Amino acid sequence: MDQIELKEPEETLFQKVQRMSTAEKVRFASRGDKEVRSLLIRDGERTIQMAVVNNPRISDGEIVSIAHSRNIHEDVLRKIAASREWIKLYPVRVALVQNPKTPMTIALRLLQTLMQKDLRAIGKSKNVPNAIARAALRSLNRSE
Repeated sequence: MDQIELKEPEETLFQKVQRMSTAEKVRFASRGDKEVRSLLIRDGERTIQMAVVNNPRISDGEIVSIAHSRNIHEDVLRKIAASREWIKLYPVRVALVQNPKTPMTIALRLLQTLMQKDLRAIGKSKNVPNAIARAALRSLNRSE
């Protein structure tokens, strides 16, 4: 007589990650695919976020979305800003300036490289620090 085998549903990636230690997550983040990176970048641990950014297979689009994210550690934003390869990308510069967690010195330096329409938007934005908004408006007034 045949018995029906009941297979347990496979564990999701999220469930696997939940059971991992920090060291395992760091290893997984530095080697994982896009799905793994997008899951682990949301982890609040700085070392895990750094491992995701250091992953050699990370794409420019992922860096732009990481730079936009408000729950990214300040050191990760510094790492992105320090990379010549990523800072060449205009959307990364805009995202870093608009992110309130970006260190003020970095945001002010990058502000000088933005287009007028973005400076105008940053000047009106309530999501950026006041000093950045004022600097954007000053820069706009100087260029007009």
